[in-house]
Amino acid sequence: MRNISFDIAAIFILMLLLFSVFFRKVTAGRTNKMFFFSVFTCLISAMFEVAATILDANGTEFVGMVYFTHTAYLALHTSQSLIYLFFVISLLDLWHKLDNKPILKIAIAAPYAIIFVLTVTSPFTGLIFSAENGIYAHGPLFNVLYICVVIYIVLTGILVLVKHKLLTTSKIMGLLSMAVLCLASAVLHMFFKQQLLECFAIALSLFIASITVQHPEELLDTETGLYKHSAYGHDAKNAFRNGKHWHVVMLNTANYASINSMLGYEQCVEVRKIMAEKIRTLNKNLGNKGRLYYLDRGRFRIVFSEKERTLAETFATLINNELKMKIRHNGFDINLSPMIVLARCPEEIESFKSLMDFGLDFHEKTPYTGRVIQAPDIYRHDEFEVQNNIDKIIEKALENHSFQVYYQPIYSVEEKRFVSAEALLRLFDDEHGFISPELLITSAEKSGAIHKIGEYVFEEVCKFVSSSDYKQLGLDYIEVNLSVAQCMHGDLADKILNMMREYNVSPKSINLEITETAASYSQRVMADNLNKLSRAGIEFSLDDFGTGYSNMKRVVSLPLKIVKLDKSFVDEKENPKMWIFLQNTVKMLKDMNMEIVVEGIETKEMLDAFSNLKCDFIQGYYFSKAIPKDDFVKFISEAHQKELKKAE
Repeated sequence: MRNISFDIAAIFILMLLLFSVFFRKVTAGRTNKMFFFSVFTCLISAMFEVAATILDANGTEFVGMVYFTHTAYLALHTSQSLIYLFFVISLLDLWHKLDNKPILKIAIAAPYAIIFVLTVTSPFTGLIFSAENGIYAHGPLFNVLYICVVIYIVLTGILVLVKHKLLTTSKIMGLLSMAVLCLASAVLHMFFKQQLLECFAIALSLFIASITVQHPEELLDTETGLYKHSAYGHDAKNAFRNGKHWHVVMLNTANYASINSMLGYEQCVEVRKIMAEKIRTLNKNLGNKGRLYYLDRGRFRIVFSEKERTLAETFATLINNELKMKIRHNGFDINLSPMIVLARCPEEIESFKSLMDFGLDFHEKTPYTGRVIQAPDIYRHDEFEVQNNIDKIIEKALENHSFQVYYQPIYSVEEKRFVSAEALLRLFDDEHGFISPELLITSAEKSGAIHKIGEYVFEEVCKFVSSSDYKQLGLDYIEVNLSVAQCMHGDLADKILNMMREYNVSPKSINLEITETAASYSQRVMADNLNKLSRAGIEFSLDDFGTGYSNMKRVVSLPLKIVKLDKSFVDEKENPKMWIFLQNTVKMLKDMNMEIVVEGIETKEMLDAFSNLKCDFIQGYYFSKAIPKDDFVKFISEAHQKELKKAE
């Protein structure tokens, strides 16, 4: 009788694995199910081999049972390599390729299908095995079983090696362990024919896989029970790499920070659990087709396969309606603001980085409407690519000297001519085209590039002011913007004054603009910079007045000559209360001997209204947008010629 000790050991290992699977609750999802099925079939296979071996010793009395146990064992045992291949396919998230190509799925299953038919008919044909008079013997086609197993093991190995970038080294070794152990057991069996090693080898390889690969509990968020951020990132990255088409319901809680502040950490955890349970219950009611993730700060993700578009839309609508309802917890009525975006990847969001960056804060950039949002409504590929690559774009522009300085004319109401201009930064990137100044400046301030950009703009203005072209225009000064970051730099004043001396530029030819946001800072560094520049004869403007919440005492203390009323005042001109506010604001500023520039003037009606309000200067598209230096020189020259003709 052959030695069944290794089979007994295999049964023990496999039963422990099954217990572990249920204890860790890792039975949901296709990958987990494939692993469970692999363990279960191996267990039953080992049991049938033990039974068959025992019956072989008494085969003459139980011929029918001998045929049955050997048939069941061989059919199940041979299926192990195919099931393991499917497990690896699922683990690598490649199942969609089989779903999209049924012929490929049939081709993969065909070898086992042939073997299965040969095996179950063998009691009648004897092609795989025979048991005449209860004596078991191999048939003429028995080695075909090994060929089938080798085919699947080789396919598994090739797949793992081709997709090795999707796996860690430990996972690669774990997945390849079946091939190594099965080969080792086959070699050993040649020398020790009485030892049944194959089931033990498979059981051992499954045990190794469970340690190195199949441990999803490490990817679960302990509070919500959903997959966590790292799992979402891993799965999304692999989906993009594998060319998978899929749908994701992105749920960000717009008022999460307020809830956290109001309830505190522990109670906020309970709210997250309630939200997670609602998501889990809805997913269960819809057939558990979605893969559920909790990222952080009230952000959830539910991923569906390509063919489940309708289900994804239904889920998004239902969970939106569910979470908009009040949540009663610990005596509090909690109103959530769930912002839900439904996206198809990669058709609507084309890359892993774009998906992660977009999902981070779309709730902060989009007004809350209470409705499910389709990704294309708020996600623009070109704009997002610029946002994602803005630091590289700025770096390249600095290296290639791609920045340009444009000038927007400023008109004097009293003198009825153009007396100055505002210098404005512009960038046209070779790849992305025009870059928004708001995005450009904000990103440059974050990265620190604003200092180099600011120096470039100021030097270009100094070159222009010192040129013969400028001197022929008869302008009083050019306004140059200073960012908050520049104002806080200790050597700002020295750099500006040195550059003006280098180009022989008079302090009266430069007016520096600071924003109301910058003016609200009370840091001594900024005050020292402004005072030093003011003592040198440079005058200042306060830009965007009325858009911030600056301390008026702080504003009054600054060496300001000009205040620029923001375009938002112009847009609200028809509001009676706003007009009263404007009248009083203008009077207050005039009483402080400040001059007033109105920005954003686009029509003759606006021009007349603010001229009658006794504002000093007008800036806006009514006269001209910001234009390149050469065009600006031409514009001012032609305007002066028209003024001369009128005077004649």
